Amino acid sequence: MLNTLFTNDLRQTLDQFRRSVDNMFEGSFGYQGAPLAAGAGESKWAFSPMLESGWDDHFLHLRAIIPGVPEQNIHVSVQNNQLIIEGERAEPDNIQRNAYRQLAYGKFYTALTLPNGLDVDHVNCQLRNGILDIKLPISEASKPKQIQIQTSDSRKALNP
Repeated sequence: MLNTLFTNDLRQTLDQFRRSVDNMFEGSFGYQGAPLAAGAGESKWAFSPMLESGWDDHFLHLRAIIPGVPEQNIHVSVQNNQLIIEGERAEPDNIQRNAYRQLAYGKFYTALTLPNGLDVDHVNCQLRNGILDIKLPISEASKPKQIQIQTSDSRKALNP
């Protein structure tokens, strides 16, 4: 679990760095950023939303930070033990082409490998104020169980 979260943090940090470099050079010498691998000739650019995660006794909590994206443009799915968040943030009409921007526009995609022991059939998602809250319940079989410790006195009572 920690390796997965660390890998995603590193990937997101590198993605932020790439976006900063893309913004710095955008419009210069015809540079347009990194294209999606989807299809040849497509002019959409990819980014990954920022993710936060945390555990409690009953849930794995994930938060994806995606301001300016309406609910109908976000798709969340679980496939092959991965949580996939994808969608598109449309560029506003009133933004000039050579303006300085810190938000990335276009299609976004992120996939998070889920740890074992989650009940992926009962995932709950809510979008509020540009934050997608995702709650994945921990299955009962994976929750810690208290084990009774027997003392030597209790064994003597069983063998008279």
